[in-house]
Amino acid sequence: MRVLILGSDTPLGSALIERGADPARHELIPMSRSACRWKSERQAKKSVVRAKCDIVVDARIEAAGDGGVQIQELDVKRCHWVAKACQRAGIAYLYVSSSRVFSGRLERPYTEEDPADNEESVGQMLSQAEQIVEQTCERHLTLRLGPVFSYEGSNLITQMLGALREGDSLILDNNLRGCPVAAADGARVLLALLDQLGTGVEPWGTYHYGSADTATYYEFAEALLASASQFFEFSSSAVQLEREANGLTALNRSLDCN
Repeated sequence: MRVLILGSDTPLGSALIERGADPARHELIPMSRSACRWKSERQAKKSVVRAKCDIVVDARIEAAGDGGVQIQELDVKRCHWVAKACQRAGIAYLYVSSSRVFSGRLERPYTEEDPADNEESVGQMLSQAEQIVEQTCERHLTLRLGPVFSYEGSNLITQMLGALREGDSLILDNNLRGCPVAAADGARVLLALLDQLGTGVEPWGTYHYGSADTATYYEFAEALLASASQFFEFSSSAVQLEREANGLTALNRSLDCN
């Protein structure tokens, strides 16, 4: 299949390009985030149609959320433009979303049937994009991932490592639990979905994927520090636990992937 990858320079997009470099499997057509900053629906439609693809994989908004970049209304509008172009041309749309659509108030892992209830801006934008894709493109598939990490691009690992290597201390809370996903692992799952679609299977709908092990930001930073200490020297106070306010409710954005 010919696959157009929107956000090919994101951590997930880069891993997908690297792992899917076998032309006998799929022909991957990369499009960077800057090339996806369309100003009009006409521009977006041109990009999709000219690619002559069978499926669009959209990793742009998920990467913005994980990279700490504010998601704008125009980003969501671009999802709508892509979804409309896919619907008209009969192209499948694989939209990559995030566990950030959830508030974290549930004590159990979130299932695909649980409503998106995050009232924060990033969660609402992600949820809005999901709804637009679902309502606009019949042949759609939404894959929600835990926070994606990689040694490339802007994400949890590079942000933490950058601060540590500059001699800063990370003061993190132990309140929010999630299921981080290595970019290479996320790319493996995306390729498996593409393989299924290539055989004629049409698993339209919403799916979850996250690591089997959950972690808070503090636990993740501790593990990262232990690994990075093999190559760099850090102070004993490089990662510190922030004192939590009394009565603060623990949050859980882990995903049920069964």
